[in-house]
Amino acid sequence: MSMLNAIFQRLFDGLLFPFAGLPYWVGICVLGMLLSVAMLWVYKKTSNQDKIDRVKAQIHAGIFEIRLFNDSIGAIFRAQGTILKNNLMYFALALVPLAWMIIPMILGIGQLNHHYGYEGFAPGDQTMVRVTLADDWRAQFAGVDDAQRPPASLEVPAGLEITSPLAWFPSRNMLVWKVGVKERGRYELDVKLGDETYAKSLDASERIVRRSPVRHNGGLEDQILLPAESTLPKGSPVARIEIDYPANGFSLDVANRVWLMFLVSVVFAFAIKDRMGVKI
Repeated sequence: MSMLNAIFQRLFDGLLFPFAGLPYWVGICVLGMLLSVAMLWVYKKTSNQDKIDRVKAQIHAGIFEIRLFNDSIGAIFRAQGTILKNNLMYFALALVPLAWMIIPMILGIGQLNHHYGYEGFAPGDQTMVRVTLADDWRAQFAGVDDAQRPPASLEVPAGLEITSPLAWFPSRNMLVWKVGVKERGRYELDVKLGDETYAKSLDASERIVRRSPVRHNGGLEDQILLPAESTLPKGSPVARIEIDYPANGFSLDVANRVWLMFLVSVVFAFAIKDRMGVKI
């Protein structure tokens, strides 16, 4: 999964880079068109095009039969049965290409959310940096008992500043700092725990770029929903590093942008399907 996410990161970074400084709808529309071409190609290669054509013809024949014999209840019921059977067959035939597309689409939506779901910080903004430790973190630090705070610190580059001291919440295994933004830019924070350092990105630019609210330890659900940054090392005492971005989460605005992309892709797909020789 980590390798797939890395591939999709590079793919979406490259696709959306030319539109990073433009209004969001420009990149969304272009991406929707590219998506329609990709979906049509996959659909053509993985579906039984001849059988789809025959099933569609039988559905049309059933509809025509109902119009032709509309004074015969028996004929209407037979035609409706034929239409239902062929609709189920058509649905079954569509499941094959859908199975090929569903995983790339889920991973793609995750990447899209990280480009369009979070605003960059502006000078004067402040955010919380939360570090959640693994349940067994003490086992990796000899001499640290339950009453002691972890040997942790946070280092930030020029352009950022730590505006509150470290707060330790032992019941949640959580370290918290407050960080302020002084200048626009893309930054990397360093969380030091013992002799190890764990990096976390922070974006304070105005462009549409990939922003990561969470760096995690690689759980399957997190890798699907939060694929924007490389995972923490296996066995690390750090389980998660989180930053609260503005407009945090998959907001309604982002959902609308995803729907816009799919609307563009569907309209464009129907416009070019014949040119690509695809029967839908």
